[in-house]
Amino acid sequence: MIVLKSLREIERMRVACRLVAEVLEMLKEAVRPGVSTCDLEDIALKHTLKNKAKPAFKGYCNYPSALCCSPNQQVVHGVPNREPLRDGDILSLDFGVLYDDFYGDAAVTLPVGIVSEKVKSLIATTEQSLYRGIEKAIPGNRLTDISHAIQDYVEKRGFSVVRDFVGHGIGRGLHEEPQIPNYGAPAKGVKLKAGMVFAIEPMINEKSHEVKILDDGWTVVTLDGGMSAHFEHTVAITDNGPDILTRLV
Repeated sequence: MIVLKSLREIERMRVACRLVAEVLEMLKEAVRPGVSTCDLEDIALKHTLKNKAKPAFKGYCNYPSALCCSPNQQVVHGVPNREPLRDGDILSLDFGVLYDDFYGDAAVTLPVGIVSEKVKSLIATTEQSLYRGIEKAIPGNRLTDISHAIQDYVEKRGFSVVRDFVGHGIGRGLHEEPQIPNYGAPAKGVKLKAGMVFAIEPMINEKSHEVKILDDGWTVVTLDGGMSAHFEHTVAITDNGPDILTRLV
C-alpha cells in the first residue's frame, strides 16, 4: 500500500532531508585523493548525531555503516574502508537519516581529482537522468513515466540502466511502496497523486547493465568491470509539481 503524506508530514520529512543534503555537501568538500571512505563515514556520522538524528542505514538489515561508499565499478552498498581514494577514481555516496520519525535519503557521484571525459559524461548523464525522472513526478502521470524518462535519456547517450536495484517510496519507513524502476515503458503502474513521496535513484553503468553482489553480501559491482554512477533525491509529489526535499536551495 502506498502511504500518502500530509503537508505537515512532508514538512517534517523536509527537516530530515535537509540533514541528508547537509551531510552530502560536507562530503563533497572532503572528497579528494588520499582521503579514505572511513574518513567520510566519520564526517557523516558526526553531523548526524550532532543534530540528534539517527543514521538510516546503520543496522538496517545488518548493514554495518552509516554511509554507502561505492567507488568506480561498485554500483551501490559499498562499505567504508581505510583504503585511500586515488586520483581518477569516482565515488558514489548514498546517505540517509531518521529524524522525528521520518526518513530522508539521497545520493551523489563525485569525481576524485581528474577523471576521463567518458567518466565525466557518465556522471553528468546519471545526474541529468534523475532530473528527467523527477520532472515526471506530477499528479496524473503514471509511475513508469518516471522510469521511462530516465531510461530514454540514459540509453540515448550510450549508457545502461541497472535493473536489479530500484527507487522506492519513503516516509516513516526507509523503503516503502512502490518500487520505482529506472527503466520500462511509459504510462504504466499506479497513477501518481499529491502526497506520494519517492526516493528516485538512477544507477547507471558505463557498459552493460548487469551486476553482481560480492562475497561480503553487500557490495554491488558491475559484472563487466565498467564504471557506475548513482544519484538520488527524495521527492514529494504535490499539486504544484515535484518538490525535491533533499535539495539545499
